Amino acid sequence: MSTTKSKKSAQIRALVDTAARTIPPMWPLEATVAVNPFLGANTKSLDATASVFASITGQALTMQPSWFQEKLEAGEVKDEDLSAALEACGAPSDVSPADIRNRLSKLEDRAPARIPTVLDLAASPLNIDLRGVMTDRVTAWAANFFDQGQALWQITDKGAAWASWCDYATNDLTPEILGLEGFCAFASRLTDDVEAFIAEALDELVVSGNAAEIYLTQILFDLGGWAQLGRYRLWQAELAGSSDTIMRDLLAIGMAWEVFAYRATGSKITLDWKRANKARERAGEVGEDCWVLGCLQFALDHAEQRRLAGLLSAPSVAQSAEARPPLQAAFCIDVRSEVFRRALESVSNSTETIGFAGFFGLGIDHRSFASDVHERRLPVLLNPGLETFETGEDEISEDRAKRFRLRAVRAWGRFKLAAVSSFAFVESAGPIYVPKLLQGALGLKSGNSKNGPAPKLHLSVTLEARVDAAHSILKAMSLTQNFARLVLLCGHGASVVNNPHASALQCGACGGYSGEVNARLLAGLLNEEAVRQELSTRGIDIPADTYFVGGLHDTTSDTVTIYDDGKASSHSKDIDAAKLLLAKAGKLARAERAATLPSASQSASLLKRGRSWSQTRPEWGLAGCSAFIAAPRERTLAKDLSGRSFLHSYDWREDKDFSVLELILTAPVVVASWISLQYYGSSVAPDLFGAGNKLLHNVVGGVGVLEGNGGTLRAGLPIQSVSDGLKLRHTPVRLSVCIEAPREAISAILAKHDDVRALFDNNWLHLFAMDDNGALTHRYDGKGGWQPAFSARQAVAPEGAAA
Repeated sequence: MSTTKSKKSAQIRALVDTAARTIPPMWPLEATVAVNPFLGANTKSLDATASVFASITGQALTMQPSWFQEKLEAGEVKDEDLSAALEACGAPSDVSPADIRNRLSKLEDRAPARIPTVLDLAASPLNIDLRGVMTDRVTAWAANFFDQGQALWQITDKGAAWASWCDYATNDLTPEILGLEGFCAFASRLTDDVEAFIAEALDELVVSGNAAEIYLTQILFDLGGWAQLGRYRLWQAELAGSSDTIMRDLLAIGMAWEVFAYRATGSKITLDWKRANKARERAGEVGEDCWVLGCLQFALDHAEQRRLAGLLSAPSVAQSAEARPPLQAAFCIDVRSEVFRRALESVSNSTETIGFAGFFGLGIDHRSFASDVHERRLPVLLNPGLETFETGEDEISEDRAKRFRLRAVRAWGRFKLAAVSSFAFVESAGPIYVPKLLQGALGLKSGNSKNGPAPKLHLSVTLEARVDAAHSILKAMSLTQNFARLVLLCGHGASVVNNPHASALQCGACGGYSGEVNARLLAGLLNEEAVRQELSTRGIDIPADTYFVGGLHDTTSDTVTIYDDGKASSHSKDIDAAKLLLAKAGKLARAERAATLPSASQSASLLKRGRSWSQTRPEWGLAGCSAFIAAPRERTLAKDLSGRSFLHSYDWREDKDFSVLELILTAPVVVASWISLQYYGSSVAPDLFGAGNKLLHNVVGGVGVLEGNGGTLRAGLPIQSVSDGLKLRHTPVRLSVCIEAPREAISAILAKHDDVRALFDNNWLHLFAMDDNGALTHRYDGKGGWQPAFSARQAVAPEGAAA
């Protein structure tokens, strides 16, 4: 290969890689997790990213001007917030809050102008909705190519995506029928060398430099959720230490449509195409309108931070003076746990609650009872380090029996959907399903049971490995002394039916699964006598009468299931007492949540709300999330954070080398940022980063949903997850991370981790340092330094902040 050709090939690979990494991954429905839709753009600021995305998608990344106007008029955003925003945004000293208000009043609600692609420009001369045709035909192919078992008939090859699509397009007559004469022949002549095709296409379309990078990114965005699903495959491959050409192939598919349209129109679009490429070279320049909206977004963030600072600076409520709590309950840091923890502490001020990542530090590859599916129950940023299973020697016969039942169910399902039998089945067996329909409509259908056998570690896990895991987990939980007699490790999940996005309501730290498996595993591990003896040599003495149990908090009904896998009769009364407290706390939590849910007139209705197949809002999930707090529980005890804060227990005085702080900033904070920014993206740009209307969803390929019977794959959150139908339930603010630790220690950790620091330097997240009174004393300035944050005047505690 010549030096010139080799250099050209390297340039193409770099362009493809840059475009591919701008696309966020989308996890399949079986284990959906929240994803930061701006994952590939965190090296740029929100303003710069908004400018680029507006150019290539026609979508804004902030709310419309009228929405901000309403916030100003309602007094939710004040002049002091605008002043703080102007300072943070580097505005000239002569620009005042009044100037921002005046500029806002002149802005109109409108979508940004999208730079057209060839398909956009060619639509008029060919009198065909080319982008619509491309979307429809790519979806027809991709639904089969990415299928995970839903399709009864496979019509595409599962090899390389490019070869599969070329074969499909060669035989797909739909484009020809719709007026694209010669498309099949065009597809049949495409080269097998994908990189060469992309290079030739860019040359033919005369796209180069910055315009090429923007153009290739735009092509991938136009493929919608299919590109995001491809990015997921690349993500998984790289996590396993390999690679995948799926993004390159998908990009080539999109460009093939562009080349065909370019050739079909000849010189009719040449001038407009040159203008479009000129515009791409300027993409990313922040205009005045974009700057004003970015400034208002910062002011909105500041208003939320001011409210939080007031809550945290309110006087704390003293805990029970008991030296040893009778019950300690560790919950996930998930914002939904905040409501339940506060309720539990209110019914028993001697109970101590702890916040920790819901996978409880055990990154496992798990096989459930009667299943060979490998469930990765850990944050998607990590690889599993442990293998676990549920079927032991005592459960083999039950496992076999259940497998036979499941095979019969699958066979019956195939029969109902088969080409011939399906028609007769509907006519003859339809009435049989009336009771089932009524059961679902009335919310009488039970959710999926989580009462399988106790999970077990693989025999290859040595005692030393078990002790290492137990020691690091207890240290990270700040639970190294003063153990209660009963310690509840409570994961969380959501019991819902008829919901394709059910896994999105489960534990994100558990990879989109419920958290009881990890909780039960850790409880069993900490109850092992051999593990306790070794922990004692490392400075952690667990009393002989301390007993650990796993639990599951159902966030839809606010009920808690306790798993007494050890069957310790000595603690039966303690467990019964804990169940009583949890039931009382659940009642209070349901009452608080019922007031926010549409049609939830009584708190008791939440007990069966998730069991109704007609319920589009079984719960709010993590809508409203706005803060991440890592501090001792005393700083937030009895303060009504309204289920909007991730709460991680952390005492820096016990973290001598700040290794726990480093873990918090590089793992839980990053996971929380993904959640926060997904809710942000689905709120401000629902057409781009949202899954559309639940009422119109059709599951495709078992991997995602279409809105209606066509279009592209939809990623992100459904509109019902962020809106009550009249207004947004999720206020789109960027997450405020509040850490009680020396600022020098926080800065040192950021200096070691460029990716984490970029989130704060580019204002995707805000970072605050707390003092030992809970006050947000300093704000990270995004330049490696710290500035004084909220004064006593600014942080006024709302009435009733501490109850």
